[in-house]
Amino acid sequence: MKNKQTAAEDPAEMIPTESHEEEENEAPVKAKRSKSEDAGGEEMVCHPVKLSRSDLYRPPTAEELNQLKEAESLFHCSLLKMQMEELLREVALSERRKQQIDSFIQTVTKLIQAVPDSPEVEVSDLSWLSSAVKVPFLLVPKTTKGKFHMAPPASVDLIGSYPLGTCTKPRIRVDLAVTIPADVLHPKDVVNQRYPRKRALYLAGLAQYLASSSEIGTLRYSCLHGNRLRPVLLLTPPGKDSSSFTVHVHACPPPGFFKPSRFHPQKNNIRTEWYTGLQTSQSEGNEPPTPHYSSSILGDLLPRPHLQFLSAVSSQCSAFADGVALLKVWLRQRELNQGTGCFNGFLASMLLAYLLNTRRISNSMTAYQLLRNSLNFLASTDLTVNGISLAKDPDSTAPSLAEFHNVFQVVFVDPSGHLNMCADMTACTYKQLQHEASVSMQFWDNPTVDGFHSLLMTPKPMIRTSDHVFQLCELVKLQSSCKKQDLLSELMDHSGNYIHTALPFILSLLQQGLGQRISLLTHSLSPDPEWSVESEAPKHKTQPPLSFGLLLRPELAACVLERGPPADSPKAAEFRQLWGSRSELRRFQDGAITEAVLWDGESMCQKRLVPRQIITHLLELHANIPESCLRYVGAMVDDVINTGSEVPSTGEEDSLLVVQSYDDLSRKLWRLEGLPLSITAVQGAHPALRYTQVFPPLPLKLDYSFFDREKTTRSLVPKEGKPCPVYITPITVICHMEGSGKWPHDRFAIRHIRTAFHIRLGELLKKHHNYTCKPCPNHLDVSKDGLVFRIQVAYHREPQVLRESVNAEGLLVVRDNEEAQALEMDTIHKPLLTSTLHGLQQEHPCFGAVCRLAKRWLGAQLFSEDITEDTADLLVVSLFLQPAPFTPPGSPQVGFLRFLHLLSSFDWRNNPLVVNLNNQLSVTDYTEIKNDFMASRESLPVMFIATPKEKTLSMWTKKGPSVQMLQRVVMVAAESLKLLELQLMDSDQIQDVRVVMRPPLDAYDVLIHLNPKQVPLLVQAVDPPTVTFSRGVMAGNVAQCGGAVPVVGYNPVSLYLGREAFGDLALFFCDPHGGTVIAVLWKPKAFIPMPFKTSQVSARNVAVTGEEAKTIPNVEAILEDFQVIGKGLIKSVEARTEKWSF
Repeated sequence: MKNKQTAAEDPAEMIPTESHEEEENEAPVKAKRSKSEDAGGEEMVCHPVKLSRSDLYRPPTAEELNQLKEAESLFHCSLLKMQMEELLREVALSERRKQQIDSFIQTVTKLIQAVPDSPEVEVSDLSWLSSAVKVPFLLVPKTTKGKFHMAPPASVDLIGSYPLGTCTKPRIRVDLAVTIPADVLHPKDVVNQRYPRKRALYLAGLAQYLASSSEIGTLRYSCLHGNRLRPVLLLTPPGKDSSSFTVHVHACPPPGFFKPSRFHPQKNNIRTEWYTGLQTSQSEGNEPPTPHYSSSILGDLLPRPHLQFLSAVSSQCSAFADGVALLKVWLRQRELNQGTGCFNGFLASMLLAYLLNTRRISNSMTAYQLLRNSLNFLASTDLTVNGISLAKDPDSTAPSLAEFHNVFQVVFVDPSGHLNMCADMTACTYKQLQHEASVSMQFWDNPTVDGFHSLLMTPKPMIRTSDHVFQLCELVKLQSSCKKQDLLSELMDHSGNYIHTALPFILSLLQQGLGQRISLLTHSLSPDPEWSVESEAPKHKTQPPLSFGLLLRPELAACVLERGPPADSPKAAEFRQLWGSRSELRRFQDGAITEAVLWDGESMCQKRLVPRQIITHLLELHANIPESCLRYVGAMVDDVINTGSEVPSTGEEDSLLVVQSYDDLSRKLWRLEGLPLSITAVQGAHPALRYTQVFPPLPLKLDYSFFDREKTTRSLVPKEGKPCPVYITPITVICHMEGSGKWPHDRFAIRHIRTAFHIRLGELLKKHHNYTCKPCPNHLDVSKDGLVFRIQVAYHREPQVLRESVNAEGLLVVRDNEEAQALEMDTIHKPLLTSTLHGLQQEHPCFGAVCRLAKRWLGAQLFSEDITEDTADLLVVSLFLQPAPFTPPGSPQVGFLRFLHLLSSFDWRNNPLVVNLNNQLSVTDYTEIKNDFMASRESLPVMFIATPKEKTLSMWTKKGPSVQMLQRVVMVAAESLKLLELQLMDSDQIQDVRVVMRPPLDAYDVLIHLNPKQVPLLVQAVDPPTVTFSRGVMAGNVAQCGGAVPVVGYNPVSLYLGREAFGDLALFFCDPHGGTVIAVLWKPKAFIPMPFKTSQVSARNVAVTGEEAKTIPNVEAILEDFQVIGKGLIKSVEARTEKWSF
């Protein structure tokens, strides 16, 4: 048992070697040698350990029982434990990589220690520096006092994560602290940027010296977490290892050179007169404090004490390094670990140290427990209100937490008691960190969620996480924002960085204006700039656009009215000051007269963009940021399902009209009298009745002159020579009749009874409500409110009757068949799904729009035959019911992006997609579904979707997609997602979101081009035509009842595709929403020569070789048949390949 357990936990145990780590960038080593092999040169062969019977069945030891108990109680299962261990092995540095790093560090240290001296000059005199190397500093103002000269460093030390053992892949960075000699600096250098400039000059001197060495690969500058006062020199090794790791060289003052009390957050170290160049009457005591500037310098004094502190903590907790590694992976997936004001690996280490010091976690905990407790602490502790400190006995000059809170938004004090390690972090970034930790904790304990992948393996870019995203593009405009808000003292504190100066003000303004409409406001973290040592330091305005993300509250976000305080309230003036000219007095129905702001928005599509109007108005009014600088990407994709001609709409209003008309019809059917049996249920079974029809049916007023009249029924039929008339969607309604002994027990007799019911229902609806009805054997078409409802009478025992048959011996045999399954699908499953999804739409207002976007993409990419409407709806449902690691989508666009991500990243081969409708599935059900799926995988559909009513067979995907089609869907979804996210986040890209809706046609063998005149849904095409055709529709109000019935559901394209003449030879694909091309793919097996048979010579040529006659498809004749069968509909047939000739 013991050996078995050990082998399961670490397969590499069977290899006799000191290290089982593999190089991350290379293939695994084919053979490894042990010490004895190295010593004796004798090759050692590894064999599995053979256990005796007593060893094999020996009871588990206490240690093994503890491991099993831990796996069960902490990880839900041993799989999660193994996944965590495997992840830690993946991100850990291999021994070989560590040797490379150590060797390069030795080389760099020797070179740096040999830096030559230079004569002393003024700080502003750069004559000693060659023109090939620039100073990594923005010299604003231009000059400052002080002398400078180059000299070898006092010491060179490793700092940061590498000596601590918490350095992880994929971005391996090693920090090297170079101590500037004391004679280069002066104790008063903390004032007016003298020290930061000397620091930058020292790095430039190092760069100049190192540039001549062949032992250094590339030299570049960067900034520590985007702080321009703290430039660093980036070194890479030469040759093929140049991209494997980077050494960050930091210049630091000698320990204790500056007094920590000089950096108190209430003190000033930047003089207004020096910064502005203007004479001021302010004394030093009246100067504004510069806490951010002071913390930048103080941060350079403390890296060594921080390393000593963390090393001491790490030595007491064996899982410390692994816990930090997991926390760093979690942060990286959420884009919180890099950039200005980020929660980096150093803060993660300090957080764990704080939790260990305060006994919130114990030294004996596993890495998994450390991660869990860290996230729990972050989720439950608000450092913007109650800061924390690692200082046990701070000296008397150390500031109090209250003093830190007065000047910083987030407070986490280091062990010295003087430095706020979160000085650059905004409250919004910490709230985002808190939110992410809270969401992680919510799904962590849910055994129905794959916690490992959601927690640590799923990336969460802003565009896929936030419901709405907008960008500030011309960042130079933030200078005028600082000026308007009189932020000079803050600008001095941030050393002229107007972006970081204005950002907290803008965030506060947006938070105030958006209020209850949003649950979270986030912003991108300015990336650390990198530039060549030969280039000047980049200006602030060159950084990428600043992105902001909104997490909406769906029930409030779309409200067009912002109701303020009563007119006589003291808060009314504050409300008017915030909203400016948009604020006005209004009287409400309850008699109250209050301040209010009314935003524009008629349709749901417009109301969803009310936050955009608020943001635009506030930024222009209070921050001098014009609308032209704002790029709002909250609803750019919605345009592809836009239906409104006058008022833009994405179908919500049209769907509501259909549902209201159906509800009215349902009530009238319930009240009908005169039927031999009563109605037991009326259920909708059409996507339009669950708000998911891509283009919902519109009420139509027909122009009778456009049609001919059928002689007997006087129905409207299309005229020859005219464009195909408008497509009239039949909206399916299932009408269940009560059971009775009078129902026959014969399938044909039941059909006749149902037909009689259709006729009788039509007569009653015509008599009582004057609806135009057209009964048919299988349904009754009812024209109402300009729409056509297709009523199908259902008898609950009919599927059972279809399964029953009498064999030759006269015995009753019950056997399932496709006809019974299809009837059950139409009369039971689809109506149930429709009612369930109708309820989901009430809970999540954007659900229907996400479905419409998803199905529009599937149709446009020619996948709608393989992934049916019901399947697509269920895929979208899973995004709302099991959104981990996200929250449920709050806008159509983010829902669509997650739909593409689900298609492209879900492991369809090894996992069932469980859609827990109405929360009916228990944990046991999930386990059963998974076990049944694994046991029967080979016989199940390639895309398996389980629901509470259908756990084992995946009836929704039984007919498709095939393995090949699913592979193509996954590939196209991945490319579409990549392209779309790039377009949405990068304003330099061509701004045409419809490009992801245009299918690549290169893979198809034949293209059949259709005559647009005969495509009734042409207006729904991805690229609407410039020329439109009259389709027999008039403008004006639609009559509620009466009128002639046209041909319902007439679409020549679908009728043409429905012909199965060549289904054995080819696959046919077409966009059902106005597509004008049918793409044809030959089936490879169809072109294998077959023995000649007189019954199989249709569309085939006979080839005789010797005495053997074989037939092959006659492609030229088939292409001609395509044209003949579709006469009037087909414009041309284009053969793109000649695969049949091989």
